[in-house]
Amino acid sequence: MAATPIPVNAIVKRSYAAFEQYRNTTLAGRAAFLERIAVELEAIAVVLVETAAAETHLADARLRGELQRTQWQLYSYGQACAEGSWLDIRIDRPLEQPQGAPVEPSWKVSERKQDLRKMLVPLGPVVVFGASNFPFAYSTAGGDTACALAAGCPVIVKAHPAHAATSRLVAAAVERAAVACGLPANVFLHVEGGLEEGQALVLHPLTRAVGFTGSLEGGRALFDLAQQRPEPIPVFAEMGSVNPVFLLPEYTKQNASALAKQYVQSITASAGQFCTNPGLLIGVESPELQHFQKLLAHEMAAIPPAEMLHPGIATAFQHKRADALDVDGVEVAGTLSCPVGRNESIPTLATVSGEDFLCNPLLQEEVFGPYSLLVRCSDHAQVLEVARSLKGQLTTTLMATPGDLRSFAALQPLLRERCGRFVCNSVPTGVEVAPAMMHGGPYPATTDSRFTAVGADGIRRFARPLCYQNWDDDLMPPELQKDNPLGLLRMVNGEWTRAGF
Repeated sequence: MAATPIPVNAIVKRSYAAFEQYRNTTLAGRAAFLERIAVELEAIAVVLVETAAAETHLADARLRGELQRTQWQLYSYGQACAEGSWLDIRIDRPLEQPQGAPVEPSWKVSERKQDLRKMLVPLGPVVVFGASNFPFAYSTAGGDTACALAAGCPVIVKAHPAHAATSRLVAAAVERAAVACGLPANVFLHVEGGLEEGQALVLHPLTRAVGFTGSLEGGRALFDLAQQRPEPIPVFAEMGSVNPVFLLPEYTKQNASALAKQYVQSITASAGQFCTNPGLLIGVESPELQHFQKLLAHEMAAIPPAEMLHPGIATAFQHKRADALDVDGVEVAGTLSCPVGRNESIPTLATVSGEDFLCNPLLQEEVFGPYSLLVRCSDHAQVLEVARSLKGQLTTTLMATPGDLRSFAALQPLLRERCGRFVCNSVPTGVEVAPAMMHGGPYPATTDSRFTAVGADGIRRFARPLCYQNWDDDLMPPELQKDNPLGLLRMVNGEWTRAGF
């Protein structure tokens, strides 16, 4: 029996009708909504974890941690919404030139005749595509949804088919929270479907933005589709990244054993299905690097296979792994000696010379799974050449002593230019939810390197600046009124203050 077509046009129209009301919800009201979603998720936590484990093959402990992270995102983004600094409020009152002696030069002072007040306002309905590898934190009630709701935008979630039952449970919890908070109907909508429905949601003229976490191919296709609209809209896509790690000589010599244990866990945790998985390790050829390679290869060979999230991811991993290993000069340094199932991972450490790496752009492509390539550079100069060849990344990492950092000082600006998060003496996996986090980076890591997908700063993605000029005070939003009834931090005539004027 054919699936019932999804009435995309009606769904987006319902979402826009909700926007007309929800955009006027107070900051405190939005915060209460997000917190209530977290409470509703807590009430069904056991069945959520059981359902997600059956659909994704992820361990219960991993899923419980991810669910708690999702609840923290909802709560903390709500608190940030209510605090209001994300609104970036700027107020410039009329200002006459100072009396007395003229300021020299005269262009250092300007008379202002207008009353100007600016803040961020919500964009409108946001379509969020659920991610395959995070059934909670980057899916139905995940970071994109939380940010859009905090910004005052209704959300339409396109569920990922790999964990559809989990998505339905979470969606029902969000809907219960909306009812409990007295919010307009359709402030949150949940749809299932395939490629055609996803494209229709992006192309609908009332859709105002898109959030996506997934592959480069999928994210770029959505981005291109959105730019072809008569009215282009932003697509905030977090896509591919190999997250290069530079193993500098002194650090590698001093910490080889601990480094191998640390990185085998980072490479293989949850079958390597993290967007921040360290897929490239770069070092200078030496006996110390060879020793590290042997240690890491030994650790890698001891990691058992694990069932991957779904057959599509397993197939893509196996094909891309095979393509990478087929490149001239690439050798397997460490992997399993036992057979694996059709949908299981194959933990792998491969190795290649710096020269061969530079000749083969394919080796910079993400192999999504427990795979990492150790690039053995001939000298200091080749390390810099490899760094210059890298595309945009979510993270770059330096494992280095203070002496290494001095010796490779030219490496740091090259890596800063190519990443959103610059890590020192740690692993790139483990993205903490905090205001200072940056989970984004230059293309192809994301479609807009100015924004983060993790942390409350991500709220800004779904808002735009609006300036009120010469409006009566009582006709403006309370966020901009002179008495500052909400007690928000605002820049007034060039000074940050919570006071009125």
